Amino acid sequence: MKLPRLENAGVEAWLVRLFDTIDEANMPWLMALCRRCEEAFGPALIDLVPSYTTLLVHYDPVRLTPGEARARLATILADLRPDDAAAEGAVKELPVWYDGSVGPELERLMAAADLDRQALIDLHAGQEYRVFALGFAPGFAFMGRLDERLEMPRLDTPRQRVPAGSVAVAGRQTSAYPRQSPGGWNLIGRTPITLFDQHRDEQSFLQVGDRVRFQPVERAEFERLGGDTRPVASQQEGRS
Repeated sequence: MKLPRLENAGVEAWLVRLFDTIDEANMPWLMALCRRCEEAFGPALIDLVPSYTTLLVHYDPVRLTPGEARARLATILADLRPDDAAAEGAVKELPVWYDGSVGPELERLMAAADLDRQALIDLHAGQEYRVFALGFAPGFAFMGRLDERLEMPRLDTPRQRVPAGSVAVAGRQTSAYPRQSPGGWNLIGRTPITLFDQHRDEQSFLQVGDRVRFQPVERAEFERLGGDTRPVASQQEGRS
């Protein structure tokens, strides 16, 4: 690991840049940094926002000055060690109905990857993904890394309304939309799991560090689990 960098993110936050490239090997270091910050900042800590390579530390400016917060971070970084146990992460399963009616880019991805439908499903669901970051929308988990054969750029024109639960890919990442929202990722299926619920103790079903497995299901099972089978109709897409 290169020497970490501390970047000022305003009067209430510091950004700790641990790495310059995305790699699952970053996770033990980021999880260790989160744990150490929780211990060192105590009640002065407001929030921690980890990503692929960084950690945003948001603190209470009434309790700490920017200099005091920076000093605590410098002390942590001086002897930071990876936390392999914490980085293991919980294993979460997401049942997915892979179908063109709810995944309109499924066939285009099949053609681009030169795979039939079952081979593509097996490839997408055949590996475990790590949640590297939450963002864009509450509960939206950036997961990687996707097999390079399934790599596909975002849509040129994002949809105005992507249905909740839509499973998608973009670049070397995959995710599922927690709520109906705009979005430019390639839709290949849908999960019936409620990915974000503000009334739950843990509002986001997926957390940074989790290991995620997609489990293919047929339509009947998807419906039994409460899935919404309404297609991504062209009039809902808002595409020009």
